[in-house]
Amino acid sequence: MAAGNATAPPIVRVRDLTVGFGAKNVLEGVSLDVRPREILGVVGGSGSGKSVLMRTIIGLLPKRAGSVELFGHDVDRLDAAELRLVERRFGVLFQHGALFSSLTVMENIQFQMREVLDLSQRLLDEIAVAKLEMVGLSAADGRKWPAELSGGMTKRAAMARALALDPEFVFLDEPTSGLDPISAGEVDDMIATLQATLGLTVFMVTHDLESLRTVCDRIVVIADGGIVADGTMADMARHQHPWVKSYFRGRRGEAFVAPAGRK
Repeated sequence: MAAGNATAPPIVRVRDLTVGFGAKNVLEGVSLDVRPREILGVVGGSGSGKSVLMRTIIGLLPKRAGSVELFGHDVDRLDAAELRLVERRFGVLFQHGALFSSLTVMENIQFQMREVLDLSQRLLDEIAVAKLEMVGLSAADGRKWPAELSGGMTKRAAMARALALDPEFVFLDEPTSGLDPISAGEVDDMIATLQATLGLTVFMVTHDLESLRTVCDRIVVIADGGIVADGTMADMARHQHPWVKSYFRGRRGEAFVAPAGRK
């Protein structure tokens, strides 16, 4: 797969973004483009601001300075109706799945569809089953409660919900966290297959070196309040920033940076 379309306008354009809590800025002066049809991996130490960046881009956290453009639209200049239309073009898989525990898996997938689409229950059910099958689950799994799912099934169900409105772009927050290596590998394969099949653009926050190696077209590293590295896995192996060296060329990283990965 090509590493995104470098000549097309970016799906996400962030410029000089500053985000903080209280007296502390977590991110300061961050600029980033996400290219159409690429899988971008965002990595950094605990508390570095990976999830903060994602949540700010999708509008869940306020920014102190800078701009965010989605699909060519400055989100600060959109009215409520225009913003809702833009938001329908992306889906989100939150860390740990974040399924509604009081709804079945099927009802979780249908939740957003009920909010924005006027469809019969039969059609809602058919669409939900199709989404389940896309992520490797069955109609029988759709009748289960979130508490009945394994960790890998929870991630798949959350992905089905993220795909409910046929988005062009998905945000994934730690999609393999808490999974055993086999389940994590299956989730990675699912992400790569869905991206290739649907032509998705993917923004993936992760700490998983195997995901970065096998799934991501490009990697950005967040440290010291900003982006300190941007490139392929091979670029990460040559980078001289102390955190990047420690992460990608330390004892755990050596096994992952040597292979060429997806390129």
